[in-house]
Amino acid sequence: MKKYKRKKTKVVKIGSVKIGGDNPIAIQSMTNTDTRSKRKTINQIKQLEREGCEIIRVAVPDIDAARNIKKIKKKINIPLVADIHYDYALAIESARQGADKIRINPGNIGERWKVEEIIKICKDKQIPIRVGANAGSLGKEYIKKFGGIKPEALVESVTDEIKILEDLKFDSIVVSIKSSDVRTMIDANRIFSSKYNYPLHIGVTEAGPPGGRGEVYSAVGTGILLEEGIGDTIRVSLTGDPSNEIQAARNILSSLNLRKLGPRLISCPTCGRLQFDLEGFLKKIENEIKTIDSPITIAVMGCSVNGPGEAKEADVGIAGGKHSAVIFKKGKKVAVVKEKDIMRVFMLELNQLVKEAS
Repeated sequence: MKKYKRKKTKVVKIGSVKIGGDNPIAIQSMTNTDTRSKRKTINQIKQLEREGCEIIRVAVPDIDAARNIKKIKKKINIPLVADIHYDYALAIESARQGADKIRINPGNIGERWKVEEIIKICKDKQIPIRVGANAGSLGKEYIKKFGGIKPEALVESVTDEIKILEDLKFDSIVVSIKSSDVRTMIDANRIFSSKYNYPLHIGVTEAGPPGGRGEVYSAVGTGILLEEGIGDTIRVSLTGDPSNEIQAARNILSSLNLRKLGPRLISCPTCGRLQFDLEGFLKKIENEIKTIDSPITIAVMGCSVNGPGEAKEADVGIAGGKHSAVIFKKGKKVAVVKEKDIMRVFMLELNQLVKEAS
């Protein structure tokens, strides 16, 4: 079996979080609230914090949004990234207001002096900059040169962005190369990683809705790169509630044993032997364990074929029967309960286990 080996990239500090080097692969997301609405944005970020988000990005469409950054940061506990397009003044104001990282594409900021002004304040305040290429906004010159949206086109685009910063003696850089096409994203990041040492923010952009295509595409794309040792921070880009992105990212990292993030939930695929509402029970369990950090294994099995074996191997588990279930904890049978009592008794055992592990 090939031994996992992570590429050692440059360490970049984003507020209280370090990425690159040997630091844990950080989970990030982006709010979908209007940043001009301080209360809504703070509430969403605090919810994402509880669910495991470690870096949060906010859109900065105008000066009012930029000026809200300081107020938002006072109420949250994780680093905040300002997402800027086109207007250099918004990047400067975001830095003044305490943003922990600035996301720009130097090529669309305009004249060189504008980029220089952004660099000047970022150097002074020790704020890193994220640059990148996205297949959806790739410049026409790169598409023409390479005959389409190819991995090489994305890499050259981001390389040109980096050169602008390096020419200005700035190297506190995080790089992102994304595409909604999984293979294009994988190949572009492979090429870049083989040539540069900057930390990579990886993800399949515009992956789709949660619970289906979006999570599958993200898991395949980021999972392949992570297994190859590529990637220092990830975002799973899903339509709608960003809470879904955090859970998906935790699942990806946990599945590869790269981070021990919360419970591992095992459940049977169900068959004709099922005689209790396993799906309903499972939905309740998924909601209950969202904010649990302990790396415990939970098994929810529907019958007596594989059920007892899986449940015994888990830290806590159930093996279903006829409108009933056997509950196991650390390999021992602790209760046989009727269907109406399964959730209550199971949660008592689970909460006790979490308490013991903390």
